[in-house]
Amino acid sequence: MSTAPATAEDADAGEIAAALRTAPFVRVVAAADGDALAASGVLARACRESAIPFQVRVDAVPDPVPGDEEDLVVGIGATGGDLALTGADPASLTAAAVARELGVDPDPLLALAGVATADHPLDAGDAATLLASARERTTVDRRPGVAVPTADLADGLAHSTLVSSPVSGDPEAAEAVLSDLGIDASAGPTDDEHRRLASWLAIEASASSARAAEAVERALRPHATPEAAFATVEGFGDALDAVARERPGTGVALAIRDDGLWTAALDAWRAHASAVHAALAEAATGRYDGVFVARVDERDPGRLGTIARLCRDFRSPEPVVLVVGESAAAAAASVDDARLETATADAVRAVDAEGSSAGGSRRATVRFDDAVEMEVSRFVTAFREAL
Repeated sequence: MSTAPATAEDADAGEIAAALRTAPFVRVVAAADGDALAASGVLARACRESAIPFQVRVDAVPDPVPGDEEDLVVGIGATGGDLALTGADPASLTAAAVARELGVDPDPLLALAGVATADHPLDAGDAATLLASARERTTVDRRPGVAVPTADLADGLAHSTLVSSPVSGDPEAAEAVLSDLGIDASAGPTDDEHRRLASWLAIEASASSARAAEAVERALRPHATPEAAFATVEGFGDALDAVARERPGTGVALAIRDDGLWTAALDAWRAHASAVHAALAEAATGRYDGVFVARVDERDPGRLGTIARLCRDFRSPEPVVLVVGESAAAAAASVDDARLETATADAVRAVDAEGSSAGGSRRATVRFDDAVEMEVSRFVTAFREAL
């Protein structure tokens, strides 16, 4: 629709809301990550309460195509469409501002979970407003400990994708650690026990790389939500990110309705974490000037995105990580703005004319054509040359 602003950077929340309000039908195309999923849920709920027809689709390699006179296509976490919520702020913050412009109070916990997955502090800027709103509705207390979505600490520690630790993917090992630390999770850990666990995780996870000491912080000192279905806001974000990648349909339903789907979401979170941590542990790696390459036995682009992030934060000595999975898909992650969306697009064109890529300057995902026998070495070379 020609009257829609081109990007979220070009339009304020009021202009975006005006475009939504006049659209006959809104199609939301979101990237498969926690921030984009939460933002799509906030936007979809606002459309529903405003009687605006809508549809939401989540894809690991999204390609929002502008709509015709009957549709307004909104890309979240992906460029393209008639509108694209891809600015410097987390998409969840933008979506919450748009909801308010539509006269709808956004679900602050859903939006905050998205903000948390975008590595944005919850007590700064517009996120602080959401945090205050959440505290008016329910208990939200920042406490010592580890960010997990469940009350079961062993379950949370083993299946967290916020961190890579010696017990990642291994619930029995996580239970043994709790026992060694003298923590009886069934009795409800004290603040001191939470601190002991957080200290253990900080030491064990940060030993893997110089960058890990900073990365592990996102899994510590969470905002606890004892009255909600999930144990912490950051843990909720972890589960959202996982379900968006593992079972996007379930993720969309959870973000839009949030009724009776928490068990299914946690099942997806556990499956995602188990697959991701196993693949990362068995990855074949190679170090190049500025790029760390990992080859894994995994074909799913959503899982590869999580592997790339964890590899970047807890394994890689280089600033850019490229993970290639069974010649079917790939994902890249960088600690700085590295034009990854351009580099991956150029690399894909060099090896597979039918392949596709999507992402931003720090994260990108690739899906190759199943009919093409992609040469991994050629793709790695093309990617390195394109950076």
